[in-house]
Amino acid sequence: MIRAALFALLFMVSNALAHSASDAYLTITSASNGRIEGQWDVALRDLHFVLALDDDGDGKLTWGEVRKHEARIARYAYDRLRVSSDGKACTVRPTRQAISGRADGAYAAFFFTIACEGKPNKLTLDYSLFFDVDPSHRGIVVFNMRNATSTSLFSPDKPHADFTLPRL
Repeated sequence: MIRAALFALLFMVSNALAHSASDAYLTITSASNGRIEGQWDVALRDLHFVLALDDDGDGKLTWGEVRKHEARIARYAYDRLRVSSDGKACTVRPTRQAISGRADGAYAAFFFTIACEGKPNKLTLDYSLFFDVDPSHRGIVVFNMRNATSTSLFSPDKPHADFTLPRL
């Protein structure tokens, strides 16, 4: 049953509208224990466009093809997201990868934690996913702090966003 559902999600990639927008969704959560976690949903159709994931060329992206390229997909995405705090680089640590479904098709869902030195005051996100191949791509980020939510939109003209972290 689960495999059938995953296949249905992947099949939607080949049926997505040709002119649908290229968007990725990034959610960063600052928990009360100081841990910073993230989820990044990136459309498989966009990843296929740059990474040629459809090995058999049949126009349909299968679960097997996605699994085969999982490491390459993750490397491509994580190479285009940088996080720093108070001017020092933070470490983005992948925890798992999955497939998620949205109204416009299947997405690779990247789950990760962010580790920074000391107690950071501010997080800076530098985002460059697909900007070199699709200037219309947008990264939508939601930063959930303990009692508040901030949002930002990444574009080629605005690839950086700063978020103030809550004091514990």
